[in-house]
This record gives sequence, structure tokens and C-alpha cells, in this order.
Amino acid sequence: MTIDHIPDTSATLDTSARTGPPVGVKVIAVVVGTAVLLSVMVTMFALPAARSAPHHIPIGVVGSAQAADEIGDLVGESFDVTSYSDGSAARDAIESREVYGALVVSPGSELTVLVATAASPTVATMIETMGQRVADATHTGHRVIDVRSFPSKDPHGAGLAAGALPLALGGWISAMVIMLVIPSAGGRIVAALGVSVVGGFALVAILQFVVGTFDGNYWLTSAAGMLGIAATCFAVLGLREALGGAGLVVAAIALILLGNPLSGLASAPEMLPTPWGAVGQHLPPGATGSLLRDVVFFDGNAITRPLVVLFCWLLGGILLYGFGLMRERRTHIADVDVVEFGYRETADA
Repeated sequence: MTIDHIPDTSATLDTSARTGPPVGVKVIAVVVGTAVLLSVMVTMFALPAARSAPHHIPIGVVGSAQAADEIGDLVGESFDVTSYSDGSAARDAIESREVYGALVVSPGSELTVLVATAASPTVATMIETMGQRVADATHTGHRVIDVRSFPSKDPHGAGLAAGALPLALGGWISAMVIMLVIPSAGGRIVAALGVSVVGGFALVAILQFVVGTFDGNYWLTSAAGMLGIAATCFAVLGLREALGGAGLVVAAIALILLGNPLSGLASAPEMLPTPWGAVGQHLPPGATGSLLRDVVFFDGNAITRPLVVLFCWLLGGILLYGFGLMRERRTHIADVDVVEFGYRETADA
């Protein structure tokens, strides 16, 4: 083997450098790309808020068929009205997350308005206003009963609404730090699991014991938070490992540009323009917020969908991560074979 057979790559490197895009083109690309990115961010954050309005919000009505029809005509297509036999059935429907509230119309007595501020303070206020309008139209009094409310320390649930962005950014930042600091595949998985467990305990502890948004079972609520963080963190790791830099772009779009403004935590998914409310519930921030809300305030009712969504993101991230590792390993083996074959040819020469 002689050094005469070692290829000279300097000419290739110089040629590739000379044939790259001019500096002016790179500057224009950066300026235009940044402007497009900022425009998309402003659109995704501002448009759902600006177009916020009720879209087929489910509510209940207790009363005669005529009363139900009159209320249905009053609210129009903004609300989907379901009739219930009595107030107890309507209350059960609220607690099982079938409806956001109900109007109980009893002839000869005052109107009873059932709401659940823990489901959505915004929708609860709208139902109260609707009850006021019905009471004024029928010249009767009315009373409001809050079936499920937030704790007194955070009566409007601001902590839950504000937790969507830290959740998305927390999973993103954790995954990025793990990829930068930990080189081994096994170490990254262990670190992601550790971040999910510790982060879940920490997130819920702050919201429950400091902010006062939660008042349920700390351990169950923490488990829900762990699942949300794990789904986010593993999704970023998997997309990055399988798709490279493009995977990080996909993760940023899904978790930050779409996931946070479409989560519906500040109001309700039905308050967002169609179909963005439904889209947000299939992304980790929206699914995690719904899971935490249902576990803490509604005895675990209606948790099936957010659980399925989060497990899909978690398993999908793990599968993508494994696929990326297998592909990288095959590429490494192929490169080693090529190098060894080249050395054998050189030695034979």
C-alpha cells in the first residue's frame, strides 16, 4: 500500500465551494425565509384568536319539546342542542363531557342554568348569557349552578391555558438538549424518559401547589403530564433521527406553530374556526390539555381520545427513532465495507 493511491479531495472541496450559491443569493434566501416564517407564526397565533366564535358547541335543554325548539331557534347553528329528561340527566351529561352546560326550563318556576367553568370559562359565560336572554324573553328569574369549577386560587383556569406553550417548548428543548449532550441511542432514550417523569411531577406540582389550578389526585395528574411530555419529546427525537433537519421543521410546525394556538385551552376547541379546533385536539399540546382537564375535574371521563392521540405520538416517535438508528447503522456498515474493500484493492496493487 502506498500513499499514491490516496485520493486528493482538496480540489473537490474547492470546486464545491466555488459552485455554491453566491453570498447575495444566501442573504436574499435568509431574509425572505425569515419573513415567511414570521408571517406564518403571526397568522397561526393571531387568526384563531381573531376568528374565535362558537361552532356547534353542545349544550343541553330540559323542558318541553316546544321549549327545546324555541331555545334551538334562539341559539342558531352556534350550539347543538340535546334534550334531557330532567336536571339530573343534564348534570350527568355535563360531568361525562357530553355537553358544556344546560338550561333547565320548568313551567311556573325560575330558569336554572347549569355550567361547568372547568370545561371552559368562555363557554360557561356564553351559556350564562344565553340563560339571561331566555329568562328575559319568558319574564322569569334564573339562577346559575356551576357543576364543575376551578379552585378558588385560579377561578378562570389561567394556569391550564398558559401551560400549552411551556409544554410544547419543554418537550422541544428537552429533545434538542438530549441530542446535543448525549451521543448514545440508549442514553437518549433513558434521558427522554427521565425528563418526562421529572417534568410531569414538576409541571403538575407548580400548577397544583403554587398556581392553584389543579386540586385533584396529584399522582394521577402527574401521570397525565408525563404522558404529554413524553409524547412531545419522543416525537421530536424520532422526527430528527428519521428525517434530519426536515424532521425538526415538521416538529416545530406541529408542536409550536399549530399545536399551541390550536390547543383550545384558552377557550374551547369548538370556539376555533372549523376544522382547526379538531386538528388541535390531535396534536400533543391540545391532547395533553384535554387529558389534564378531564382527569382533574371530570373524574377521567372522555379521556379515551386524548390518550389515544398521545400514545400515537409517543409510539410514532419511538418507531421513527428506531427506524433512523437502523438506517444509520446500515449506512455505517456499508461505508465500512467500502473502505475495507478500497484498502484491499490498494494493498493488492
